[in-house]
Amino acid sequence: MKKLILGIAISLSSLAYAQEKAKESSSPVRFGVKAGLNISSTTGGDSKAKAGFYGGAFANIPLSSQFGVQPEVLYNGVGSKAKDVNDLKINLDYISVPVMFQYNALPNLYLEAGPQFSFLVNSKFKYQSVSVDAKDFVKGFDFGIGLGAGYYIVDGFGVTARFVAGVVDITKKSNGVQEEGKNNVFQIGLAYKF
Repeated sequence: MKKLILGIAISLSSLAYAQEKAKESSSPVRFGVKAGLNISSTTGGDSKAKAGFYGGAFANIPLSSQFGVQPEVLYNGVGSKAKDVNDLKINLDYISVPVMFQYNALPNLYLEAGPQFSFLVNSKFKYQSVSVDAKDFVKGFDFGIGLGAGYYIVDGFGVTARFVAGVVDITKKSNGVQEEGKNNVFQIGLAYKF
């Protein structure tokens, strides 16, 4: 818990610092939208990848000509499929807040890394056409570390790719036992800066 609080504090102070630097920078803060495909799975069990959707908004805040920070607010549809039981899925819907620190390797190419804080808004176990609420089994908060890259093809329009590795187990303790299971998500999509 202390690490989580420390991580949030570092992210917030970095964002405040970034906003101050952006005021001093000649490049303005740019806002944008992004959306794409999630390929997600859960570690520690018999699961396989499941496709989902993500989408949301971001602010790109330059710190210098080579560095910037990009806080985002995204809807994130993740989960996994069971390996041994056909048609059994866990569908998890989060509001995710990644804070990506970016390095502009080339004028249109950037590399990024940073924390992602996710808040559960919906969770379902689905077998064929039957859905059951999974809120009693899944924690309401998830934390991950993201690594990615993006390339702006023309001014404002680009493609992005990111992998977010879960750091905490997503399941709640049951009878004093913590089951292993972390969200891992590969994202590929499009972004547009206004």
